[in-house]
Amino acid sequence: QVQLVESGGGLVQSGGSLGLSCAASGSIFSINRMAWYRQAPGKERELVASIDNDGTTNYADSVKGRFTISRDNAKNTVYLQMNSLKPEDTAIFYCQALLRENASQRVYRYWGQGTQVTVSS
Repeated sequence: QVQLVESGGGLVQSGGSLGLSCAASGSIFSINRMAWYRQAPGKERELVASIDNDGTTNYADSVKGRFTISRDNAKNTVYLQMNSLKPEDTAIFYCQALLRENASQRVYRYWGQGTQVTVSS
């Protein structure tokens, strides 16, 4: 079993910054990809940013230039630095990991419990 534990959410004013982190622990052989998703009230969950184990990153257009995703493979941890935050960034942010639990090729998807980010205007 694998657990993803997020931290770093909170309340910030528009234009401010916040950093999120997510640490994966448990039965982990390798992590292919780690990502951040978010879900605003009344909206579907959407991809914010992802990072593969070779460092390749992908961002939603709405956060390009403002958010930075990074990863510490030795710690199985992914980070999201959020700058120039806007009220429309308000959402619950979820960490996701696509990983292998053993030497087989099967890939599992795990989610964190979510952390609230609120940006006031």
